Amino acid sequence: MKKSTNIHFEISERKILLRFLDVSIILLFIYLTSHFVDVSYFKNIFAAPISILVLVFYILFCCTLFEMYNLQVAANQPRILKEVVVSSITIVVLYISTPIITPVLPNKRIEILLFFSIVFLSLTAWRLFYLKFLTAVRFQKNVIFVGHSQRLLELATELEKADPHYKVKGFLITDNEPITDASEIQQLNINEVKNFVNTNHIVEVVIIDKEKVAIDPIFITTLLEALESGIVVREFDEVYETATYRLPILDSDQKFFTYFPYGRSNSNRFYLFTVRFFDILFALIGLVILLCILPFVMLINLFANKGPLFYKQERVGQYGIPFKVFKLRSMVVDAEKNGAQFAQKNDRRITPFGRFIRKSRLDEVPQFINVLKGEMSVIGPRPERLVFVDQISELVPLYKTRHVIKPGLTGWAQVKFNYGSTINDSLIKLQYDLYYIKNRSLALDINIIIKTLNTVLLFKGQ
Repeated sequence: MKKSTNIHFEISERKILLRFLDVSIILLFIYLTSHFVDVSYFKNIFAAPISILVLVFYILFCCTLFEMYNLQVAANQPRILKEVVVSSITIVVLYISTPIITPVLPNKRIEILLFFSIVFLSLTAWRLFYLKFLTAVRFQKNVIFVGHSQRLLELATELEKADPHYKVKGFLITDNEPITDASEIQQLNINEVKNFVNTNHIVEVVIIDKEKVAIDPIFITTLLEALESGIVVREFDEVYETATYRLPILDSDQKFFTYFPYGRSNSNRFYLFTVRFFDILFALIGLVILLCILPFVMLINLFANKGPLFYKQERVGQYGIPFKVFKLRSMVVDAEKNGAQFAQKNDRRITPFGRFIRKSRLDEVPQFINVLKGEMSVIGPRPERLVFVDQISELVPLYKTRHVIKPGLTGWAQVKFNYGSTINDSLIKLQYDLYYIKNRSLALDINIIIKTLNTVLLFKGQ
């Protein structure tokens, strides 16, 4: 086997590239403009290091907030152009709104318009270049899956959806059962692998069926040849987690010690202290905000959402201990007269005003009381009702492992997945929750907060 000469970027490398060039292109365009056009505001930006650093921060913050580092968004031209417009406006508005740490507001309005134009045009030009050239076929990551046929096609589709540059070119099936509906992906036998790798620029082999491969000397020899030629051989679990930001719970007979998330931060006292400090801080700020808007909410509720303003409901907390969660009521008073049921998309039980407070996430604000009491955290798996926990746990035994940490007001599953209304949705959300428990850190927490802001500001709540 010979090593592929195809160029490809890992997910983390592409995200670093996008961030680095977003910042560099904008600064370069502003710098060049300041030399060719007499704009004092631009010269003042480069006069002080703090002004440059603040601009860099706003660029990275706004582009993250509006999902410009989501690879699916970055590879979608209509979507990325929309986000470029919103991000450019927000960057400029934030920058000119903080004149204490940025240059004094320009005297001429044309300079503000020119500032926006440069940010917008530079971002647009660079992102269109990325779409045209860096998402081309020669930058794809071509891989082979090795495993049994039962879920190969489904897993390949899932990974390609998560990473637009990921392309499964071939299946090396270990159970001699061909896949009937995989017309675009070639199914290989062990003797065809060497030639297939050379002709299709394969850069990675992903092992799904570890047990089968480990006891078959022919498979082992083939994989060693791949390694010697510079091709990367990786386990599916690692690939899946990196691409989807979920843990790969694939079967009903999950192995506890394989999938249980032993996150180091879960026993790190400094991290836990920091989390609790910010929980209290955010809870106090949130409750002050609630008190400020409460008179208006009460007035609207009186006419548009007749009935009690608040309601309490028992949920399962850390270590399986039940507690009462506080919420603003968004459903009709007798919403569960027929028993407990999952909330559905466009649920008729939700009142018009209830739909608004759900979209804006205002219905969750009273839960800062639970955060202050220590029953919840700002970030963590959403607390579920006992009846649903029991129901889901019968089908997904690992479901109760999400109770090893405090439930949260928002969480990784909430910002990465739509509202769950089925058992299958609950399994996907569990994958995200376990990923968070395994990888929780201040960096991931900040990422969740930013994505939650995006949900709130753009009314993406369900």
